[in-house]
Formats: sequence, structure tokens, C-alpha cells
Amino acid sequence: MAEDFAAKMGRKTDAELLLYLQNRAEYQEQAVLAALEEAERRQVLPAGLDAARLRAELGPVVAQQQADEAQRYTEAQAAEVTADEPGPRLYSPVTITLFSVFFSMLAGGALLAINFRTLHRKGAIGRLILFIIGYLVLVGLLMGPLVRAGMVMLLLFAELPAIIAYNLWFWPRYVGVYHYQSRGWLLPFLICSVLRFGLMLLLAPFLSQQLEALKQAM
Repeated sequence: MAEDFAAKMGRKTDAELLLYLQNRAEYQEQAVLAALEEAERRQVLPAGLDAARLRAELGPVVAQQQADEAQRYTEAQAAEVTADEPGPRLYSPVTITLFSVFFSMLAGGALLAINFRTLHRKGAIGRLILFIIGYLVLVGLLMGPLVRAGMVMLLLFAELPAIIAYNLWFWPRYVGVYHYQSRGWLLPFLICSVLRFGLMLLLAPFLSQQLEALKQAM
């Protein structure tokens, strides 16, 4: 900035330089100091102006301003470097939500746990596992009363609070606003699909027996 002001003052007329010196309270300290140096070079200092005193007054202020500007520039450069870094590969909140909806909260929880492992949040993984176990126990305890009360439809939304907790509690608390690369979802999708198909095959005989028993009861 000092070089810019020096070049600017070099294009000023003598009268304009005197305005900077006589009305220095209206201008930036760096501009006044550059005007002083240019007026000295041209030998057009106004009578009665103590150049040494003015330089001693403005010098520390200008030095501090330049130091602040250098610090802001360094911080801006560091921020740009950080922004350019690709960041870790994480499953996005959207991916976690979709897997929780289309497969189960266990699938979404698994993706979230993988994120925590990538970020080395071991404590978060333990808390997530405890949350999932506690939530499943709670749902199991409520399932019987809901069925007896004829509120079976509520079971379709049983995992919704857990999905909300993933996004509004676990992600902000243990991941936060984080610069990351979105991780591919194809492999976990295939794994979840295979597991779901295998589970359906295992449960098919049991479901068939339940349907047959229901028909006989009717």
C-alpha cells in the first residue's frame, strides 16, 4: 500500500500535496506520509511544518496499518488454501437419510459410523451405537401397545425420529460444517440390497405361516 500511495503522490501537483499536509485529518495516514515524502523530495514543504515530528507521529500508525494488512492477507491466503483442499470422503446427510428411509435406520447409522471412523471420532461411534440400541429397544417396547391399540400405521414412521437425530444431532455435533468430498453410495447400496433380499428369503417361510394362520383364523 505504501508503494501505491507513493506513486499516487508522485502524480499530484504541489498544491495538491499541500492540501494533504494542511488537512491531514481528512486523509489516511499512509496518504499523508507519502505526501510528506513527495513534498520533501520536491522541496515544497509549507512553512512552519515540522516534518520530523509529523513523520514520528504518523510512522507508528502506518506501520501498524501495514502489519494489519499483511496479517489479513496471510489469513485470506490460508483460507484459500484450506478451501482448495479436497477434504475427507464422507457420506452426505442426504445419502444417510435416503439409506435410512429405503433400507432402515441401521443402514443410515452404518454410513454415519463410517463417517465418524474417517474423522477419527471413536467416541462418537460408541454414542451412535448406544443410541441405535436404545432406540430399537424403545420401538420394541412400544410395538405391542401400538398394535393392540390399532395404531399399526404409526409403525411406518417409527424410524423418523432416529433419522432426524442423525441429521440434527449427530452430524452437527460430531461432523459439523465440514468441507468434504461426497462419498460414492453404489457399493453400500448393493450391500444393503443383497442383505435385504437375503433377509426376505429367510423370513419368507415365517411370513407364509403367519399369513396361513391369519386366513384360517378368518
